[in-house]
Amino acid sequence: MFLVAGLGNPGEEYALTPHNLGFLTIDCLAERHGIRVSRRDSKALVGVGEIDGTPVMLAKPQTYMNLSGTSIIPLMEKHSIEPARLVVVCDELDLPWMALRIKPKGSAAGHKGVASIIERLGMSDFVRVRLGIHPGHPVKDGAEFVLAPFRRPQIKELDDLVGYAADAVRSIIAEGAEKAMTRFNRRAPGLNAEEA
Repeated sequence: MFLVAGLGNPGEEYALTPHNLGFLTIDCLAERHGIRVSRRDSKALVGVGEIDGTPVMLAKPQTYMNLSGTSIIPLMEKHSIEPARLVVVCDELDLPWMALRIKPKGSAAGHKGVASIIERLGMSDFVRVRLGIHPGHPVKDGAEFVLAPFRRPQIKELDDLVGYAADAVRSIIAEGAEKAMTRFNRRAPGLNAEEA
């Protein structure tokens, strides 16, 4: 079974903020594949089902972003899920809005939710789907920015970004991270240079 964990913060006030793109992607996957993400397990809301015939557990940790590992690692242990079958979906301030990067392993790159998972897991070899949120102008306070509500132009593009992320997760499960990277890693529209 795959565990697809979308990172975010519980509570209505955070629902439509950049830091909750992981939750929004889980909601999209749940809707597309008929999985109800409502059962409480290991400090997360979870739902079990299938994506293209492969068993999956979708999870939204309810611990707040910085403590994501305290939910995800117990879930993995309880359900015997190997790190190779963990897919983490999260926002990424280092990438421009609408960009997407699949990474098969690596550092947390300053993302506290990913850092919490790496710390609790004791390794960084798990796939993450990073969704770009940088607005294209200097951000004075990153912590404030990721928790501020989306602006109207972003809300119009949200379904496209989240749907694209859900397609990327489906591809990771069906074909593996390497093939999914080739198909889904994309720059933000209108940019020529590769981002990190």
